Amino acid sequence: MKSNSRYIDRGRYFQELYASSKKYLLPYINKYHSLTPACKILEVGCGEGGNLLPFAEEGCDVVGCDISPNKIQNAIAFFEAKNRSGAFICCNILDYSTEQTFDVIIVHDVIEHIEPEDKLQFFKKIGSLLNKNGIVFWGFPNWYMPFGGHQQILSGSICSKIPWIHLFSYSVYESILLKIFKIPIDKVNELLSIKRSKMTIRRFEKICAESEQKILDSKFWLINPYYESKFGLRPVKLPLLITKIPFLCDILATSCHYITSGN
Repeated sequence: MKSNSRYIDRGRYFQELYASSKKYLLPYINKYHSLTPACKILEVGCGEGGNLLPFAEEGCDVVGCDISPNKIQNAIAFFEAKNRSGAFICCNILDYSTEQTFDVIIVHDVIEHIEPEDKLQFFKKIGSLLNKNGIVFWGFPNWYMPFGGHQQILSGSICSKIPWIHLFSYSVYESILLKIFKIPIDKVNELLSIKRSKMTIRRFEKICAESEQKILDSKFWLINPYYESKFGLRPVKLPLLITKIPFLCDILATSCHYITSGN
């Protein structure tokens, strides 16, 4: 497998997301909404914009927002280098004020970072930015999968290789990170935030119902499509029978993809 240098080499990370989005995300979304030059697309938590580039190549009007100024600057630079148009905004989506609405909203690997008290408001905000016939793509790592706690961000630490360590109780997990593995406090706080904000399949579907998001489709992956560009692994969907067994689906699904509408 490749090293964790992708978390430092943002150009490489951009290209990996681009390849995965072009091959898997774009065709999936296109099944539920035609991707024409008239299509307006927003990605929330866009990072450097890798997911958006294939949509820009289709001629779609793309907008990305992210709370990180550095990532927004990188997104602008990367799009300019590719000679593609895109608008990028540094903001917290909960504070984003616009009269514009969108045909497609992409929320990829974001909701597991939204604090619990903000989750319902976040879902409702997404719904308020959606056109009448628009759709939302949601993608998130299932909390119960081996690395659902994002341990992989601990580059250089053996802790990054230990599966399911994030399932310990909050206090035990904190002690393991601080006292055993001597993880820097900023990384510990980030991992503990992810633990508070964890997203499970049932929790996602419950919040969809509470925020009046109608689920149009779902896909559960044993091997995440992104792992193809990231690790060279062939994506594998969970068999339909396993997706009907909550416990097995919770344990075996590494990534969850949903299409919802506000109608």
